[in-house]
Amino acid sequence: MPFPLSADQKQTLFWVAVWAAFFFLLWVLGPVLTPFMAAAIIAYALNPAVDKLCRLRLFRRWEMPRALAVAIVIVLFGAVASTLLLIVVPVLQKEIPLLQAAIPAFLAKLNDTLSPRLHQLGLDFTLDGATIKALAAEKMAESGDQIWAAVLNSVRTGGSAVIGWVATLVLIPVVLFYFLLDWHKLLAHIAGAVPRRFIEPTMAMASEADQLLAQYLRGQLLVMLVLAIYYSSALTVAGFDVALPVGILTGVLVFIPYLGFGLGLLLALMAAVLQFSDWSGLAAVAVIYGVGQVLEGFFLTPRLVGERIGLDPLAVIFALMAFGQLFGFVGVLLALPASALLMVGFRHLRRHYLRSSFYNA
Repeated sequence: MPFPLSADQKQTLFWVAVWAAFFFLLWVLGPVLTPFMAAAIIAYALNPAVDKLCRLRLFRRWEMPRALAVAIVIVLFGAVASTLLLIVVPVLQKEIPLLQAAIPAFLAKLNDTLSPRLHQLGLDFTLDGATIKALAAEKMAESGDQIWAAVLNSVRTGGSAVIGWVATLVLIPVVLFYFLLDWHKLLAHIAGAVPRRFIEPTMAMASEADQLLAQYLRGQLLVMLVLAIYYSSALTVAGFDVALPVGILTGVLVFIPYLGFGLGLLLALMAAVLQFSDWSGLAAVAVIYGVGQVLEGFFLTPRLVGERIGLDPLAVIFALMAFGQLFGFVGVLLALPASALLMVGFRHLRRHYLRSSFYNA
């Protein structure tokens, strides 16, 4: 015979079911919530600047309205993002046509280097632009209908994806504005929804997590600054004409794992092919970016980011690998802040465990 439930137990089960249904709904609506999640993360990072502007008194009795402070911060944030685009786009526009023109000479140089060695091994190999063009034309002539069908299908699916991305990019600033405008009200509503019996430990955990995330952001900004200076200086010493924009871009985008490093490496390789007539440019890029990757992965990120949030260097490396395995690229991007939040929960769980009768019996 089942045990009868008390009124408190029934209420607990009811509200647990309600919250479970709410989180299930959030999971189902995951793609729709992408701009809201992105805006919430950006709002968390920008809210301290908005609060400082609101406390700033330009006149004795005039306090800046929060809406004006939010607008100023969003405009400045957009200006920084636009500046990054203005740094990389002209470099791409300049280098890609030059790279296309330099590819035949590069292939000839590569062919002159590899062919004699391959002939010694008994391999007849010739690499030249004419052969590649002829091969490409032959393949395209053989499967022209298939390629055209694939292009049409890509346009259909890619067109909807592009529209989705554009809608997301347009929606994020709007959502960001309202998030920043009502940030403290939203936090108060969330705190008000926590059961009163759990409010004190929940607020303590939230405060500790906020401090750790703030330290993480400061550490990440310091890593970006150090790497931007390193790549710019090293490429300048190596004699690259585009050392400053490529170095700054590589350092600033380092917070996006693989993308920042990969894009900077690609631009540097393009510059090496265009600017240097021998292999010294490619060798310099290999050395500079190899040292930079070691510097970032084994020293800067574990020391400046990991130590600030209380994570051991081995824990930082494990977190990056584990979250990448579980959640892919997004997991790698959010590995360290998520690990910091999990560490806060683990500390409180360990404290509760050490005080429990199970441990002390």
